[in-house]
Amino acid sequence: MKEKIEAVEKEFQCELSLAKNTQDLESLRVRFLGKKGPVTALMKDLKDVPQEEKPLAGKWINACRDAIEGHLEATLLKVKKEELNLQLEKERLDISLPGSESFLGRAHPLTQMIDEMLGILKGMGFSVYMAPEIESDYYNYGGLNYPEDHPARDMQDTYYLDAKTLLRSHTTNFQQRVMESFAPPLRMCSPGKCYRNETISARSHVLFHQIDVMYIDKEVSFADLLATLEEFYSKVFREKIEIRVRSSYFPFVEPGVEVDVRCTLCHGKGCGLCKQSGWLEVCGAGMIHPEVLKAGGIDPETTSGFAWGGGIERVYLLRHGVNDIRLFLENDMRFLEQFP
Repeated sequence: MKEKIEAVEKEFQCELSLAKNTQDLESLRVRFLGKKGPVTALMKDLKDVPQEEKPLAGKWINACRDAIEGHLEATLLKVKKEELNLQLEKERLDISLPGSESFLGRAHPLTQMIDEMLGILKGMGFSVYMAPEIESDYYNYGGLNYPEDHPARDMQDTYYLDAKTLLRSHTTNFQQRVMESFAPPLRMCSPGKCYRNETISARSHVLFHQIDVMYIDKEVSFADLLATLEEFYSKVFREKIEIRVRSSYFPFVEPGVEVDVRCTLCHGKGCGLCKQSGWLEVCGAGMIHPEVLKAGGIDPETTSGFAWGGGIERVYLLRHGVNDIRLFLENDMRFLEQFP
């Protein structure tokens, strides 16, 4: 019996030296002290020991079990301490190290552009008016001198919610609202989203942003319009800008013009950005049509005004060399992070 007990102790010591963690020690305890373990087997073997030797054999077996339990307990405390030290070392913080840089949120590029444009216009004396995006047919078309059969009224261009309500197709819808609410002199601008039923491409989208500007007072001239445009776009493009105008038609202005600025990349020599023309189109403009002034309750005989409107995305495309308008609405952080 003594030889069996010594063999069990030797085997235990050998396997104990291989235990590396608390899981190993628990497995070792179950293996040696469990119901099917060698210590339990020794107790069962007592029945084969002569009667006079049983007390001594039982004492040896109990001592073996106590020794195994003691070694397991001592080793378990040691292993737990080592594991705790490793965990603490892993979680240790060196407060003398510099903190890690966290990502700061920022305004969307178009929001940045709108804020910048509004800042420029407010510095030039213009007030901001926010018109509704869900608009009536009158404020979007009728009050702006659009004929009933004008192509822009067609369902192919406009998102109608019902026969008389639509998603505004331009921010020019603010003009009649301002004229009805305030008396001249009026120096106002209005930014926001616009909606048109167009094919989505690199240059057009069903959702885009515009800013419209209007000035009404006595003796407002076309020269005032040109001077204001030149000042505004020089500040937008952050350099002295040369502009030119080309005759065009808009129902709410007379005369109407398309406004170009000399290419900021090639300075008029011709490049890919300006398609070798040396000029970049930025907005439509003109003197407010007398019928529009009449609809707003203003006498066109004594009062005149100018207005212009242009796309926010277009200015961003031109100023930063972005070649696809769809990038502004795709929420791709690789694109947005380029504009802090």
